[in-house]
Amino acid sequence: MEQKLRDILKTNRSYINNGKLPTYIPELSKADKNALGIYISDLNGEEYGVGDYEYKFTIQSISKVVTLLLALEDRGPEELFQFVGMEPTGDSFNSMMKLEIVSPSKPFNPMINAGAIAVTSLIKGSPEEKFQRIVDLFQKITNNPNLQINENVYLSEKKTGDRNRAMAYFMRDVGVIKGDVEKNLDVYFKQCSLEVTCKDIARIGRFLANDGMLPETGEIVIQSKHAKIAKTFMVTCGMYNASGEFAIEVGIPAKSGVGGGIMALVPGKMGIGVVGPALDDKGNSSAGVKVLRDIADLYNLSIF
Repeated sequence: MEQKLRDILKTNRSYINNGKLPTYIPELSKADKNALGIYISDLNGEEYGVGDYEYKFTIQSISKVVTLLLALEDRGPEELFQFVGMEPTGDSFNSMMKLEIVSPSKPFNPMINAGAIAVTSLIKGSPEEKFQRIVDLFQKITNNPNLQINENVYLSEKKTGDRNRAMAYFMRDVGVIKGDVEKNLDVYFKQCSLEVTCKDIARIGRFLANDGMLPETGEIVIQSKHAKIAKTFMVTCGMYNASGEFAIEVGIPAKSGVGGGIMALVPGKMGIGVVGPALDDKGNSSAGVKVLRDIADLYNLSIF
């Protein structure tokens, strides 16, 4: 398998040139544009890494899947979906346009920024307790006790996050968010700044592929019904406003982040982590998407 994965990376490396590093979070523009790696972790305990799979990057929007799981455990679907919708937007991940023009005024889904900020606000505990619970869950499902935030990226996001602030204050005005907006945003900026590798996000994918159960121990960490909700959102909304195209061309649940990572999974089989910091115009890894397409084609992974 490793040789086949190397061939796929080599074939798709040229797509790096179709992407650009993000500049709206200045610290992300310092990433290695040419990094490209993949890691696969299956439910049988087999793992394969090729390319720059040890390259560290911030998790960014991939974190939205894990915070959704935690909020679902805390609140349950009925309460949570009073504040966040279930539908794709067709808009960019940081758009705030529909917050005001639709009724009720709530984010369309948990995978866009507005929805993820609302979801994080619903996690129980003080801001400090919330973030610690988020980190604890990440460390548990990745089996990596050393996960921590990239302080420089966190401060960069906090300094330049005015659009996220605008959305959050609007949502407080209409009752979607309760409490101190800045403290809730601080938790969100920190969760997005967690530093990971392909191995870490592949293991998150594996955990979801196993419906919320740790494959190593059999411990049920998240209820399977909540894991299934998260996987459904990954299919319908996980690749921003390219989610429909990705579902047709690749056909597996996935969630991307502007740090260049893509966390994907095949239910009941494996988790896949890809990194390629150069992004396309939708905010997805330009080469990473092509790598996942070829892996899905080669191994017939599409869930459809």
